[in-house]
Amino acid sequence: MPQGSVQEMPEKVNDRFEEPVYVTRAFMPPFEEYMELMRGVWDRGYVTNHGPLVQEFERALGERFGLPGSVFIVNGTIALHLAIRALELKGDVITTAFSHPVTTTSIMWEGCTPVFVDVDPGTFCIDPARIEERITPRTTGIVATHVYGIPCDVEAIADIARRYGLKVLYDGAHAFGTTLNGRSILEHGDVSTTSYHATKIFHTVEGGSMHAGDPDLQRRLVLMRTMGQWGEEFFIPGMNAKNSEMHAAMGVANLKYYDAIMAARRSQWEYYHELLQGGPLGLARVPEGIGYNHAYFPVVFPSSEVLEHARRVLNAGNVFPRRYFRPACTQLPYVSRQGECPIAEGMADTVMCLPLFHDLDRSTAERIVEMLLGALKG
Repeated sequence: MPQGSVQEMPEKVNDRFEEPVYVTRAFMPPFEEYMELMRGVWDRGYVTNHGPLVQEFERALGERFGLPGSVFIVNGTIALHLAIRALELKGDVITTAFSHPVTTTSIMWEGCTPVFVDVDPGTFCIDPARIEERITPRTTGIVATHVYGIPCDVEAIADIARRYGLKVLYDGAHAFGTTLNGRSILEHGDVSTTSYHATKIFHTVEGGSMHAGDPDLQRRLVLMRTMGQWGEEFFIPGMNAKNSEMHAAMGVANLKYYDAIMAARRSQWEYYHELLQGGPLGLARVPEGIGYNHAYFPVVFPSSEVLEHARRVLNAGNVFPRRYFRPACTQLPYVSRQGECPIAEGMADTVMCLPLFHDLDRSTAERIVEMLLGALKG
């Protein structure tokens, strides 16, 4: 495909792909390398309860990525629950209207009331300029999401939190590998969480982690992960949120390929951007000073109807992008606060993520863009 402007792209769409192209696909390390780690698990007979591979993985998160107080747990959803409890959030909690529903439901399940704030249309993240107007005496914290791996304005949020005495929790499910001024974005906030689900840029099949810079808070998170138990004693209320040696083995195996995965994803993301910039679709804005992990490639359509037409064309070509996130959190049936955050609600109707995974080749990306732009011309 020519690499010039969108006008140079051919109008005729290629035939459909023989095999389906999904929005993502998990990176798998060489089978023999994973099985070698599993052989050690079999020989030790130690499969859970903070085993040696879990400990190795947690050390690597700290040493290699500079992540504070790394606590590896069962998934990113439980990470949010435990973090909210550890921070002792009560009453109203400021949060974003554009995120996965679990960001909202974790607040609700922990007995707090989500108070929604609209988003920056360029980054999809919570707009700090709109936070202060939603703060009341009942407000105890802010739960913000680094959407698509693009970080929130953490400095502005930290300033607001200091002035109002609020705790800050970041949902970094998409943000593993993103940096700000050379340091992990997960260093920010009182606690940051992330996800290692198989759909993520770096995965342990199922898993997540919590990160706290304060040693006392980190110890509290560790205890909460293990039912409040250490040894044979019980100290605080907790839950069984431990992860297994099998999942840690996948994390350890994948760490060897982390740099190659990130380099491939950056190249793929930039190629999509090259093919689509200046065209009819809105593209994400990555702020200055960010080392972006290129976790997703969202595109913004002029309307929901145009998006659905394009998706039908792509699906017919055996390509399966994803509307992510939809609906906006204010539009969830168990929240029903539609109209509070018009930018986020508009985004939910018009954003779709294109296929992006470690071995997506350029010819596939070109054909996807050809189908997409052909649909828009139609």
